[in-house]
Amino acid sequence: MSDLQEHAPDAPAAAMPDVRALTIGDLRQCLRLGIGDFLHAPLFGLFFGGVFALIGNVILLALSTRDMSWLIYPFAIAFPLIGPFAAVGLYEISRRVESGTALAWSGVLSVVWAQRRRELSWMAFVILFVLWVWMYQVRLLIALFLGRMSFATWESFFSVVFTTPDGWLFLAIGHLVGGVLALILFSVTVVSMPLLLDRDYDAVTAMIVSVRAVLASPVVMLGWGIFVTLCVLAACAPAFLGLPLVLPVLGHATWHLYRRVVV
Repeated sequence: MSDLQEHAPDAPAAAMPDVRALTIGDLRQCLRLGIGDFLHAPLFGLFFGGVFALIGNVILLALSTRDMSWLIYPFAIAFPLIGPFAAVGLYEISRRVESGTALAWSGVLSVVWAQRRRELSWMAFVILFVLWVWMYQVRLLIALFLGRMSFATWESFFSVVFTTPDGWLFLAIGHLVGGVLALILFSVTVVSMPLLLDRDYDAVTAMIVSVRAVLASPVVMLGWGIFVTLCVLAACAPAFLGLPLVLPVLGHATWHLYRRVVV
């Protein structure tokens, strides 16, 4: 039996799985387990986190060379939103560590590559759609509040946004809209991504399960979402250099969060 077949998803589920409520203690335990998984297979974690960091730097370089530095700020805010999809490989590593399966690059990467033909590909579309809505509303708000101003560089954009009343209004409304989009995306992906990797559900069912998991313990789950966002933003600050360490730990921890919340 091939390595990919060995880790094929479970048989089609007959009913939507139940969810459990979580506590702050569960989050601490998941984080400890995430650190343990990273230390168990650090090269895998550094690889996936490094790829994510490399993509971020390439995009930043492209924005800078095309005189679109003003897009760096909204892009940096939106960057953590694609974290769940980027962590698919980390979920597979945690699944193998949990089951005691030997880790091999060919096996892990083949499972990740196989997701393009499964329901996870639809979740990628959902994430990209939310990112498109985010960037579109940024352009719209700039036209509404800052359209009379000129800024061709990051420094001029920073000055306009943080030192003028119009800039403050742009920030307030932009962050409010962004917060709503982030809440929606977090709710439909926090459990659905590892669930689709692990079991044979369709994307809509997985998103419903994910939303039910958030509603079962909203304070704890939203606290986890805020914690993850702050950690990723902090890791992005110095040219994404912190992501190879932060992203693997959070990805592994999210796998264990899924294992605790979904029956």
